[in-house]
Amino acid sequence: MLRIEELSAWYGEAQVLRGVSLEIAAGEVVTLCGRNGAGKTTLLRCVMGLHQGQRGTVELDGRSLTGQPAHRRARAGLGWVPDDRGCYATLTVAETLSLPPVVGPAPWSPAQVYDAFPHLHARRNAPSTTLSGGEQQMLALARVLRMGARLLLCDEPTEGLSPLLVAQVGDILRQAKQHGVAVLLVEQNLHFATTVADRHHLLAEGRVVESLENSEVAAREKDLLAYLGI
Repeated sequence: MLRIEELSAWYGEAQVLRGVSLEIAAGEVVTLCGRNGAGKTTLLRCVMGLHQGQRGTVELDGRSLTGQPAHRRARAGLGWVPDDRGCYATLTVAETLSLPPVVGPAPWSPAQVYDAFPHLHARRNAPSTTLSGGEQQMLALARVLRMGARLLLCDEPTEGLSPLLVAQVGDILRQAKQHGVAVLLVEQNLHFATTVADRHHLLAEGRVVESLENSEVAAREKDLLAYLGI
């Protein structure tokens, strides 16, 4: 579904990504792991078209997105779930969920969303920024599923969440996967990553230095945690 080839990125004269190439199939969850500053978030921003200083190619279902602005990539089926959640203070939960246009063939209905996110149903008339951090994370995920995104770009969706909410995020990602949605996931929580992901790419200094199957990560978890400084 997604193909990235020789993607490089800069902030001014500082190069952050150095020829990253990877692929993701429909219904597959792939994680990006690495220490802070390895280029994980920059990679997601490049795929979404939110970072201008980049070179390389990005394709979705064989269609080039290179040079396309973020709103066109969203209409092509990319769903952005940022680490800051991106909630609007002036919109209620229900208004936030009704705002995005439907871009995919199988958008989640409001009933599906509220069934999967019961906390959002209870707070549907509340301003989005009055939600707890965990509820805002759920809203950020629900928003892209509501629009029918076929590929989710998730940046640290479990950061700062309680174990109960982390488990709920995992359930949602597994449901999306069963519907053929692909996920590119930046995640420092290796234990959580192994419960949802199929493959893992380890980034260091802007390069993919190792690609591992899920079983390999589970077997080497101690060494990888030490490498990541966790």
